[in-house]
Amino acid sequence: MAAPALVPTTPGAKPRLLCVDDEPHVLEALRDMLRRTFDVRVASSGREALAMLRRDPRSYAIVMSDMRMPEMSGSAFLREARRCAPTAVRMLLTGYSDYGAAAAAVNDGQIFRFLTKPCDRFELKRACAAALAQHRMQVTERELLEQTLHGAIQALTDVLALASPAAFGRSARLKELTGALARAAGAADTWEIEVASMLVNLGAVTLPEGTAERIHGGASLAPHEVGMAARVPEVTGRILANIPRLEGVREIVAKHVRRYDSGDLPEGARMLRIAVDFLALEAEGAEAFLALETMRGRDGVYDPELLETFARTLGVRSHSLVVSELQLAGLEVGMRLVHDVRGRDGRLLIARGHLVTAELLDRLNNFPPGHVHEPLRVVAA
Repeated sequence: MAAPALVPTTPGAKPRLLCVDDEPHVLEALRDMLRRTFDVRVASSGREALAMLRRDPRSYAIVMSDMRMPEMSGSAFLREARRCAPTAVRMLLTGYSDYGAAAAAVNDGQIFRFLTKPCDRFELKRACAAALAQHRMQVTERELLEQTLHGAIQALTDVLALASPAAFGRSARLKELTGALARAAGAADTWEIEVASMLVNLGAVTLPEGTAERIHGGASLAPHEVGMAARVPEVTGRILANIPRLEGVREIVAKHVRRYDSGDLPEGARMLRIAVDFLALEAEGAEAFLALETMRGRDGVYDPELLETFARTLGVRSHSLVVSELQLAGLEVGMRLVHDVRGRDGRLLIARGHLVTAELLDRLNNFPPGHVHEPLRVVAA
């Protein structure tokens, strides 16, 4: 009986298949059976395989795992693989004693197919051919969805930018920054991150025009305006809830306001927080390197690795300056102001660049309590 023909591939561009098994002789046998059609990669544990997938999530067409492995079972590994490499089709190799667990994994939607060990050569190749066809169909559907949604949302934000330039004036810049960061970091779902950046201010359509303009210009907000601005992500989430297939986008938008050290943040939310805060600092007049140094000084707010990747995408090198954010009570003689000091009414009190002297401290402390907009951003002398 002849082996079934797999989907033809272009020489030098074989689809990549990852085999995971703790037995070296099994990995070698799988490689021998499949290497003519696939670029076969192997891993001896679930943890090793997950590290490989995270490095290049979109390069794998198929992930095949043994069921019984130490530390992490095949079904647990494939469940995690589904999260970090969602476009890869997953298959499970299992013994007869694990039949029930394998069937449950199929029913839970974790895997495309399971095969019993020892697996017939022809059955294995037929299963891989079907998995590859499934992968190509999923990729085609995903690309169509991404392009359709992306185009529709681009049209929507273009119209909103004309109707409310203060609320949406920086959408294009935000999309550019998050997209560059996502690509530099090797994110699996770049389109979701870009769409989230385009829609993150959607709830700002509910803001009064004056408030939107003050946010856009980095000006101080009145207490009631601060509350309205804080509710924008929640309003955006309610609007997006009416659009299907945007679950990942909604999660990014909803969680991007959280600190990195709060835990359980999707990568897209961590990226969006960095880009949003960078643009806010730019709007206040900070140069790029000062904005980045300010963000580096906010311990626990940002993913430090992503922040450094972001700096590299901007082409901004780290300076020796360390920017600190202080309340007025913490200001000391000898510090230098790196951002304008303004009153709560938006009036300029001290221009950035001034060295803090005893006289300047006296002037600031003579204002009524709460009049000086805090925090103040300074560098040590």
